[in-house]
Amino acid sequence: MKRHLISAADLTRDDALLILDTADELAKISERSIKKLPTLRGRTVVNLFFEDSTRTRISFEAAAKRLSADVINFSAKGSSVSKGESLKDTALTLEAMGADAVVIRHGASGAPYRLAGWVRGSVVNAGDGTHEHPTQALLDAFTMRRRLGSLDGRKVTIVGDVLHSRVARSNVLLLATLGAEVTLVAPPTLFPVNVDSWPCEVSYDLDAMLPKSDVVMMLRVQRERMNAAFFPTEREYSRRYGLDRERVARMPDHAIVMHPGPMNRGMEIAAEVADSPRSTIVEQVANGVTARMAVLYLLLGGADLGGEI
Repeated sequence: MKRHLISAADLTRDDALLILDTADELAKISERSIKKLPTLRGRTVVNLFFEDSTRTRISFEAAAKRLSADVINFSAKGSSVSKGESLKDTALTLEAMGADAVVIRHGASGAPYRLAGWVRGSVVNAGDGTHEHPTQALLDAFTMRRRLGSLDGRKVTIVGDVLHSRVARSNVLLLATLGAEVTLVAPPTLFPVNVDSWPCEVSYDLDAMLPKSDVVMMLRVQRERMNAAFFPTEREYSRRYGLDRERVARMPDHAIVMHPGPMNRGMEIAAEVADSPRSTIVEQVANGVTARMAVLYLLLGGADLGGEI
């Protein structure tokens, strides 16, 4: 693996499989009464979050602590950032404190790339603007693999606000690397201009894709990033692109429903679907800790796992 994890495109097939296989081994720890390894003892991981987050921040914190790393949580609110401190100065401050890894979430696409040039430690992208969120793609792939086995030839349909979704971009790149066939489904207004260059198919018809999908992943409509009317009404969007009980009934028996969270229940996904046995939403949260443990373990040069599990 490279020193940083900034984009899912940075991962070769071998890199991705190594992370998923390592996550499989680390998952055994969560079944033990003591859920800790001494692997990263003495290492410092900084969670540098310039955007609000619940799942990702807590997941990275839990992952680092289970590997016995020292964790520093940095939130832009209440810090010198609110006084006008730049990202570079914040990075140099962390560097002076001896951070071995910096996990960054930032509202500006490309911020992790800039940060990687300013610090000596590893940089992990926890979401930058509308660009990418590679560890979310890894935990999604890990969840799919645990439910369905190999991803080679699997048909994955990603539905919703692709335009503003960093999760969609990272999933398309990683799943294509792992051999899955990805189709994006959304209204024409919610596709990015360059989607034709992505390694996936594009469709505007959700109902046509459901019977041949092994995985249906719903994306949140990101109203906070919208500065225009991308669809007429929420009811119209839900009618055309929402996943309800009737649509789930058209999916193959083995197919699963995913959502990266947080959800708009009743809009892109019905509450009864989110809470159904087909749904992996809670599993994704648990698997997020395991997948991020694997990333930190491999980036920070953990010892051989065999003697520790």
